[in-house]
Order: sequence, then structure tokens, then C-alpha cells
Amino acid sequence: MIIEIHSQLETEELARKLAYKAMPGDVIALHGNLGVGKSVFARAFVRALTTPDEEVPSPTFTLVQIYDAEFGELYHFDMYRLDQPDDCLELGIEEAFSEGVSLIEWPGKIGNYLPWDCLNIKISHGESGEMSRHVELSTQGNWDVRIKELSLG
Repeated sequence: MIIEIHSQLETEELARKLAYKAMPGDVIALHGNLGVGKSVFARAFVRALTTPDEEVPSPTFTLVQIYDAEFGELYHFDMYRLDQPDDCLELGIEEAFSEGVSLIEWPGKIGNYLPWDCLNIKISHGESGEMSRHVELSTQGNWDVRIKELSLG
């Protein structure tokens, strides 16, 4: 599924709609270059599942932030500074993948530890203005039906 986003508000709306479809055991992988809106997406996703005023710092230096959500724990990983894929095991990623909802920025850094059935979200700059984004959702497994039901606008 390909979606054209024209503002930060639309990015936040997409994040909230996907957050409401998330279930324990889900992994959402955010792909994209620096400055495309991964953190904006992540902040809106976290706030949708916690509280609208939740403080959502970037986990660039801590590598992971854990939030309490209604269903259990929500893990927000930022793997940008990871040196090698095995380092993700020290962050409790296996527990996160099995028990919580995991949102991962820079998922390419964890290599084969990224589950095959995750929801991949690739964000890139769009062509219709400074805030426009091209968002590609791809998945295998149980996300297929959930993203087909997605409606925006």
C-alpha cells in the first residue's frame, strides 16, 4: 500500500490509525533517511496508545524507551547507534517481540533479528512540497488484513 502524505498532521493521523490496530507481539519497522518523519510518526504512535500528552523522547541515546499501554508494554527502539545486530539482544528485544508492541527506527541495523511478519513502513520525501512524504506499507503475516482496512482522510 502506498500513501501520499502532505503534512505532519497526516503523518500523525496515519500513525494513530496504525497504533489502534496494533496488538501484543506486533513489530512495526520504520525505514527512512534522517529527517523524513520517523520520529514524528513514532511520537504520534506512542501517544495514541498511552496519553495524548505523553513525553516521548527520542531513544537515540538510550536505544529503547518503554511505555505502559492498555495491552501491556510498548517498546520504542532506535537502532541508529547499534554497532552490530547481536547488540539488540542486550536491549531485551526478544521479550519485546513476544510480549509487547515494538516500534523500531532503523530496523536494518538488527539484521536477521527483524521478524518476517513485521509491518514495514518506508517513509521518503514526496514530490509535492517540503512536508510531503511518500509512505509505503508492506507486510507479510497478520498485518495484511489490518492495513487493507485502513482508511485515511
